Amino acid sequence: MNLSEYEKTIFFPIGEPNDSFAQYFIGQSYLAPVSTEQVPFFNVTFEPGCRNNWHIHHATEGGGQMLVCVGGRGWYQEWGKPAQQMLPGDVVHIPANVKHWHGAAAESWFSHLAFEVPGTDTSNEWLEPVDDEQYNALEA
Repeated sequence: MNLSEYEKTIFFPIGEPNDSFAQYFIGQSYLAPVSTEQVPFFNVTFEPGCRNNWHIHHATEGGGQMLVCVGGRGWYQEWGKPAQQMLPGDVVHIPANVKHWHGAAAESWFSHLAFEVPGTDTSNEWLEPVDDEQYNALEA
């Protein structure tokens, strides 16, 4: 399935290539702002096999991230824990200061809404890529 075919299967816009954060992704991702008021959130779409690097949403109080899968099939993994599959309707609550990554399954497009949870002294720290060996083991 190509991008335009996939776009017809989801309700939220795909947006533009996520060039500003491309250095933190393996593969192509797309970013579409859904709301920039009150609680800003974005639809992030990953081409098959695309995933972001390990990263941490830091905060001294509150903070973290929430993901809501809206299309395709993907993965979410916290450091030291097994990866969990994400399908439309699945919600992941990521506490502040937890190292994690998320992205598409090898053979599927994947879209999630990303909500940054408000907090004190929030920042994002981008870390190492999820290597191919680790990623490919998820599909076995």
